[in-house]
Amino acid sequence: MESIDLSSLEVIAEQIKAGKCCKPSDDVKNPVPGEGNPKAEIMFIGEAPGLNEDLQGKPFVGNSGKFLTEMLGSVGLIREDVFITNIVKCRPPENRDPFPEEIEACKPFLEGQIALIRPLLIVCLGRHSMNYFLPGFKISEVHGRLKHSANRYILPLYHPAAALHNGSLRQTLLDDFAKIPSALNKIKEINKNS
Repeated sequence: MESIDLSSLEVIAEQIKAGKCCKPSDDVKNPVPGEGNPKAEIMFIGEAPGLNEDLQGKPFVGNSGKFLTEMLGSVGLIREDVFITNIVKCRPPENRDPFPEEIEACKPFLEGQIALIRPLLIVCLGRHSMNYFLPGFKISEVHGRLKHSANRYILPLYHPAAALHNGSLRQTLLDDFAKIPSALNKIKEINKNS
């Protein structure tokens, strides 16, 4: 495997855009490294870019992105306060679920981003993102519950797209999102006392 440079978020983004990660198909227009505050306390990690993200090269810009922006606002945040990315940096064909080998190919880039940002809280959006950090769990059983794994605090949530397909999940997502400020305060308190 070609060596990768994880010295800065900009360098990681350049390498992703140059196709050094998963690039699952020739249909990919724009790899999507992620964007946001490089000193974010909260990092949102989705599953993979969709069609709109592939066209614009930015994460969460379609309908699920609009809902994510709305949910951020519901807890007093804007996109520039957080960092938003995906476990897979290129759109899988037909928006299928990412394959394990694609997740593995993108792992060094994602881990590099996490290491540079050092977020206090990682919010997983969707089951594939959650399974990356919390393998063996079911999102229906742990959504909205703060977990600690491998020295990271993880808050698994349903993917915003799930609420677009299943209207009954909209309120669940809003309720889970409302837990983010208290989860962050809890983590800060734990860190202060450790």
